[in-house]
Amino acid sequence: MNRIVGLETEYGCLTNTPSGSFIAVERVRDWIFGRPDFGLIDVHHRDWDEPPGNGGFLFNGGRVYIDMGHLEYCTPECVSLIDVLRYDQAGDMLALHAVKTLGLADEISFIRNNIDHYTGATFGCHENYLVRRSAPLTETNVLSLLTFLTLRVLFTGAGRVGTTQAAEWRGEISRPGTEGFFQMSQRADYINNDLYEWVQFNRSIINTRDEPLGDPRKYRRLHLLHGDTSVLPATLLLKVGTTSLMLDLLEINQLPKVVMADAVKTFRALSHQPDGPWLARLADGRNADAVELLEKFFAAAWTEFHGRDAETDILLDVWGSTLKALAAEPQALIGKVDWITKYWLLRKFMEQEKLDWDDPWLKAQDLEFHHIDPARSLGLALSQPPPQWDLGPKVIESSVLEPPVNSRAGARSRVMRLLQEFAPPYSIDWELIGVDGINPLNMLNPFDPSPPELKPWLVEFNAVVKGGGPPQRTSRRDPDGKNDDRARN
Repeated sequence: MNRIVGLETEYGCLTNTPSGSFIAVERVRDWIFGRPDFGLIDVHHRDWDEPPGNGGFLFNGGRVYIDMGHLEYCTPECVSLIDVLRYDQAGDMLALHAVKTLGLADEISFIRNNIDHYTGATFGCHENYLVRRSAPLTETNVLSLLTFLTLRVLFTGAGRVGTTQAAEWRGEISRPGTEGFFQMSQRADYINNDLYEWVQFNRSIINTRDEPLGDPRKYRRLHLLHGDTSVLPATLLLKVGTTSLMLDLLEINQLPKVVMADAVKTFRALSHQPDGPWLARLADGRNADAVELLEKFFAAAWTEFHGRDAETDILLDVWGSTLKALAAEPQALIGKVDWITKYWLLRKFMEQEKLDWDDPWLKAQDLEFHHIDPARSLGLALSQPPPQWDLGPKVIESSVLEPPVNSRAGARSRVMRLLQEFAPPYSIDWELIGVDGINPLNMLNPFDPSPPELKPWLVEFNAVVKGGGPPQRTSRRDPDGKNDDRARN
């Protein structure tokens, strides 16, 4: 890819214990940071809702914390598609390892979905893409990008049983709240705006908050809320890879000029029609075939980027074959596109058990599709990733512990190892590390695993911390430290 990408996954938690899921989520968080293997817990306030001990950064460059009762895992800064996949799956492996080691496998399970069928609540998979400040964010370009982000649901949706009463009804074909129904997207009913700044209650397709987590003179961060959490590797890589290609086109001012009349209404309408027709109303009043519109974006990407590198060529080949299958035979995408796979699976189950879409049993099967445990996941059992994107367990295991070698995550992980060893008072963020008594380490280039600021900072660290400067807290490895970062805060 031509940019930094990171994913934030909020896990659903299924439990059969009277205490509910929150206690279990806290136990998993505490297990991860209660040993020296995986990371360092926050010992400072990050925000009003993130007190010390709520979460922390991982040695693999990622982050784990609790967000509104959900366990949330963030990947490190990734430069390649395969890194996005392996570090995303590393989060699943880490959570599953915690559950099994704690002896909770019979009591709780984590799932990669976005809705609570019982309460109607939603929780997200947020996508983050670094965008260069030089990108021409004209009105036409932004609206064209919005068109792609709306239409991509045809190959990125996770699918769901039922609908949720949306905050604002926009004349959908199926009024949200209907139970006897299957739709493409888990998030469509919760999206009320095309562009908006905040992330809750008035969710948008494009979040306009400008928080680059890097040099603000060079970069901005595109933060997307509307996408579903992907189960199948092919779906995840299509979601991230094609969106990154669209940003490549944006940065060279080559996005196809395609503007919709109402992106949110189109997003919901497509989601509510898994059997088609897949039509999008354009700003000029015409109705257009959604797959044909996506083919315009594909053609532009092929023209500009085919032959750039092996990763791009694989992605373009997979995307092209996906669009052809959507137009002619969607069932050819079973095992590759989440919603199509789930739709086929649930219909087979309905035929066998003689059920209707409003039967509660189907919602239970819906959840089974999303288990992070490969031994239980109905989705992963049907996975058919392209050979180049088929990762083995050893690759994922190494990604739980080690950071990417080609991004800022490597430098942050290296410093964290020093903090673990010498245990000075610290604060850690994506682009900034603070230690009492010395100047902060600013790492504003997210592409650089060895930033020039690191060497002089290490000299100062060695002189002050190793040389007995400010008072030091008890090390985690000290038996008097009670094995808990929060005890030393």
